Amino acid sequence: MPQLSHRGFTLIELMIAVAIVAILAKIALPAYTDYLKRSRVPAGLDALSAYAIRMEQYYQDNASYGNSNATACALTAPSGVDSFSFSCALTSTTQYKLTATGSGRLAGYNYSIDYAGTRKTEAHPKGTPTSNCWSTRGSTCEG
Repeated sequence: MPQLSHRGFTLIELMIAVAIVAILAKIALPAYTDYLKRSRVPAGLDALSAYAIRMEQYYQDNASYGNSNATACALTAPSGVDSFSFSCALTSTTQYKLTATGSGRLAGYNYSIDYAGTRKTEAHPKGTPTSNCWSTRGSTCEG
């Protein structure tokens, strides 16, 4: 009688393959979700920069950033930027601070820029840098 050969995987081979996939997923998935979060931050920073530029243009035309009692900025905050809300605070008619606060997926991210152009990471889930910069990675400033 001819001998039949069996083809296929043994249970141990299958378990090793599943273990390798599980280990890769445990490492890759958090890195990927962190990458997705960081990829959403530049849109908020771009909008914050554009807001500051609009404030400076307004100042050039009107010699102030807001009304005379310094309670409101002259321009409305940007809208339509996913996961960020923007606010403006006047300390006088010639000084302001704009803030972008993350919400939803970006809760814990908070950035600001002031009338002098000082950029600051106010809060970041992975640590806040001590120097003035906008950081997407945490406690260090890039570039």
